[in-house]
Amino acid sequence: MKDVESIMTLAPVIPVLIIDDVAHARPIAEALVAGGLCALEVTLRTPAALEVIREMAKVEGAVVGAGTVLNEHDLYASVQAGARFIVSPGLSESLSRKALASGIPFLPGIATAGDIMRGLDIGLSRFKFFPAIAAGGIPALRALSSPFPRCRFCPTGGITQENAAEWLALDAVPCVGGSWLVPKGAPDRAAIAAAARKAARLP
Repeated sequence: MKDVESIMTLAPVIPVLIIDDVAHARPIAEALVAGGLCALEVTLRTPAALEVIREMAKVEGAVVGAGTVLNEHDLYASVQAGARFIVSPGLSESLSRKALASGIPFLPGIATAGDIMRGLDIGLSRFKFFPAIAAGGIPALRALSSPFPRCRFCPTGGITQENAAEWLALDAVPCVGGSWLVPKGAPDRAAIAAAARKAARLP
């Protein structure tokens, strides 16, 4: 995967994963891939996150990325762990330039028109709309995307199986990010695969 567009069009949903136990990494990744979701965002919110990325990267068919990447150190540690794309909750010029220079697909978070304009100045046109619901929901993204027709967005934050289709109906939204697919605790492979299959069928 050489560009972020290819990541965003793998499936309608990118699972956003917060995993505390490395032992859960492969079973979760295998179940999600079996259900049709290949792009997996492992957030750097737990001490185990980098090792989780290493383990998930071994699963055939999985395209594993790092989320909650905040700085250059996070970026390089994620790449060394095997991350194939990078997601950030906000737009930092220094991180954006480092990510672009590294060549890894990069999806920074935006919430305002000013964020988008700064991103465009840096050379970006694909963004995470975050936090999607708290930042104004569908009406906000519809209004934001109108002046920026060449931009595409992955809304994340408050997206559920129930409301995902409404977001995906927007022309500027090729995919959404969601944390509903994998409950906390020991993974139930069958339940995760079933949730992934349902999400993969979203329009």
